[in-house]
Amino acid sequence: MNELEFNIRLYLTGVMRSWTDRIDNTDQLTPQRFVLNAMTELVDSLSDDDIELVRLRYMERLTLSEVASRCLLNERTVRNHTNPNIKQVKEIIKQAAEQAQHAREID
Repeated sequence: MNELEFNIRLYLTGVMRSWTDRIDNTDQLTPQRFVLNAMTELVDSLSDDDIELVRLRYMERLTLSEVASRCLLNERTVRNHTNPNIKQVKEIIKQAAEQAQHAREID
């Protein structure tokens, strides 16, 4: 399981929130809190259908073809609805890693 899939699974199952709350129960913007907040903002902006496509792809681990078949869509449609969201998740993870690195350099 790669970092992208791991973070999507953590968020969609609710584990990310409980871990983040356990790690940091202050209101400081830690890397974990940054990821949680950014993921919440992203998921809140998605339609239920788009969330379902991401869920099938990354929670159920279905291929694009399998997701398309299950949702009665073509693969291009699935790709067009999931790829921009996945790119955003990758950017969120990247920014959090940069934030963590910067915090380590300051300490």
